Amino acid sequence: MNRKPRVLVVCTGNSMRSQLAEAVLRDELGERIDVVSAGTHPTSVHPLTLGALKEAGLDTSQCRPKSVFEFAEQEFDLVVTLCDSAHLICPHFPHARKVIHRGYGDPIRDVGSHDARAVFAQLRDKMRIELTELVATELKIRRDAS
Repeated sequence: MNRKPRVLVVCTGNSMRSQLAEAVLRDELGERIDVVSAGTHPTSVHPLTLGALKEAGLDTSQCRPKSVFEFAEQEFDLVVTLCDSAHLICPHFPHARKVIHRGYGDPIRDVGSHDARAVFAQLRDKMRIELTELVATELKIRRDAS
């Protein structure tokens, strides 16, 4: 039996972007990939991240901060860095087939005068479209396959 491709999504704190990415990728491609998230300097998962996931009916039971160094020696088919900081300081993954960068802005910095919940929901929805397509393309996964 062939194993599912493994994907690691990385941001700085593993509190916002990478948690959102892990949840939407698991929801969209979970039958076809194994996905985990991590941070270069992990902190607690942001409450607005959890709120955005719950609002979309996504599972938050696996949301916990994880260090990228927990995964540095593991095999991954794809590692995606989600912020410029993580991209610059991310450790080398000697067992990763491919490492790519797809930067997203910090949702907290993007809040400004906007509704914070809406900013997180917009990022979640943007990632659902963009990251799902990116990962499916990179791993040559048909989106309509079951």
